Amino acid sequence: MGYRSLGECVRDLEASGRLLAIEQEVDPYLEAAAVQRRVYQAGGPALLFRRVRNSSFPLAANLFGTLDRARFLFRDSLETVRRLVELKVDPGQLAKNPWRYRGMPAAALRLLPRKVRSGPILAHQTTLDRLPQVQCWPADGGPFITLPQVYTENPDRPGLMHSNLGMYRIQLAGNEYEPNREAGLHYQIHRGIGVHHAAAIRRGEPLRVNVFVGGPPALTLAAVMPLPEGLSELGFAGVLGGRRLAMVAPQGCLPMPAEADFVITGSIDPTRRKPEGPFGDHLGYYSLTHDFPVLRVERVFHREGAIWPFTSVGRPPQEDTSFGELIHEITGPIIPSVLPGVHAVHAVDAAGVHPLLLALGSERYTPQDPVRRPQEILTTANAILGQGQLSLAKYLVIAAQEDDPSLGVHNIPAFLAHVLGRVDWRRDLHFQTCTTIDTLDYSGDAINQGSKVVVAVAGPIRRALKGEIPAELPLPDGFHSPRVALQGVLAISGPPARDDAPEIASLCRALGPEEIPGFPLIVVVDSSEFTAATVRNFLWTVFTRSNPAADIDGGGAFTVKKHWGCTGSLVIDARLKPRHAPPLVDDPAVERKVDALAAPGGPLHGVY
Repeated sequence: MGYRSLGECVRDLEASGRLLAIEQEVDPYLEAAAVQRRVYQAGGPALLFRRVRNSSFPLAANLFGTLDRARFLFRDSLETVRRLVELKVDPGQLAKNPWRYRGMPAAALRLLPRKVRSGPILAHQTTLDRLPQVQCWPADGGPFITLPQVYTENPDRPGLMHSNLGMYRIQLAGNEYEPNREAGLHYQIHRGIGVHHAAAIRRGEPLRVNVFVGGPPALTLAAVMPLPEGLSELGFAGVLGGRRLAMVAPQGCLPMPAEADFVITGSIDPTRRKPEGPFGDHLGYYSLTHDFPVLRVERVFHREGAIWPFTSVGRPPQEDTSFGELIHEITGPIIPSVLPGVHAVHAVDAAGVHPLLLALGSERYTPQDPVRRPQEILTTANAILGQGQLSLAKYLVIAAQEDDPSLGVHNIPAFLAHVLGRVDWRRDLHFQTCTTIDTLDYSGDAINQGSKVVVAVAGPIRRALKGEIPAELPLPDGFHSPRVALQGVLAISGPPARDDAPEIASLCRALGPEEIPGFPLIVVVDSSEFTAATVRNFLWTVFTRSNPAADIDGGGAFTVKKHWGCTGSLVIDARLKPRHAPPLVDDPAVERKVDALAAPGGPLHGVY
């Protein structure tokens, strides 16, 4: 059976050699997060900081830091979850192979949370300032809860089965928040809590909120799972955790897990907002200060021996990458049943997840047509952009699987080479303007606002890609240092960006209406040396720093019947713009302290 509590999980990880307990005091201000990031990058163990400055509660980190460890945490239930997914994809499998699915009725019962009268979570109460004040990056607006499970119920249909459990960051202090009475609640666009909040605003009443911290690890994963409408995160946590989730509801509070480590209870006044942030986020930049809902805190519960779990996000890969990998293992097979014609979708972690999607689809329309061109995969692309969090993608690159049945979406250089060898920039770009993008993405016109582009490719190879810098490359003043980033892709350093970007038009004129032979794509960046150094650098720089409708241009550009295309090489302006959020930078003094912890005789010697 799965873990009943976080404490059980921590003890099991330590006993099996997968967790390192650190007795030396750690500072929750920057130091703990810097250690966690360092250990994650080294593929190291989970961590338990037993002594935390200015708090009596220990910190747990890096619990999900490797895919193998994440699998280990759910080793008793992953196969059951996979088989439930199989039945979702093809219910007929139950009749064909009943022995394989013999445990499914019992698993289905675990979808139902059970109500209990009491539980460990009700043992003690505390205040916000006594919780570990974990701050991950120097310019953060204050301490944040980075693994919160935010629970709300639909005001129009209250109850466990109409609830939402999501991971929306919580700012514990700082800015204009009233100490111990208020906290910031930041949720991104297209999140389940938004439906509940909108209903509360419409009804003119506060939205009750519980913030769970810790508890069974299955709850943490359930809070980030992209579950279909109507499937409760609490129910999923029960299946993943191997037992029905026990929920207790003290007087005047929403239900809470009986085995949680901490629960903050309160409500959101629909008429009040306060500045929240900045916060170093998973795109590798700070999300800036904006007005967000305020959680009016009423009580803070905690169990005996409570442990405070946390993570640190930043430029990927980070610990949330392991979440994504495990989620893909669980949900990947279900994609074709939800999106007919789609064979695979990859939200590219190195590009910040939402900025770039790669997809494979079928191209079966008018098979008698001698000229193969994107048709069905355009329909498929629209379906992908209509699915939950996939709708926040800025760049969706989709290829017809029939052109190369061996092609996959996870070998990114091979996928991009396939696309760039076949793409026709006159025909294959399809823009959506004045639309929504990720709340955390500052490449757009304003918060939540930007554009999208679909690059849809089907048909024979049109060009041979090259990997050597052309001998003749006409570059205007300010553009220099061309580098080959990938086969067929040139990275060029440009002058410092201005919001109107007139220099990109001058580059396109200099390049001319004919394609640079072997290089259908040119990216303008602040440092071509950095961008071309690794595929990871290329993906992060290009797709987090560009807004398709504003930053795509090309040689021989034209517009016909509102369709934009170009006859020459495509140009993406991926420089940092004045309106962009600053990238995350480590604090040198803290990094020196972290170095010392790994020196001979230090508690982390040999770990990183």
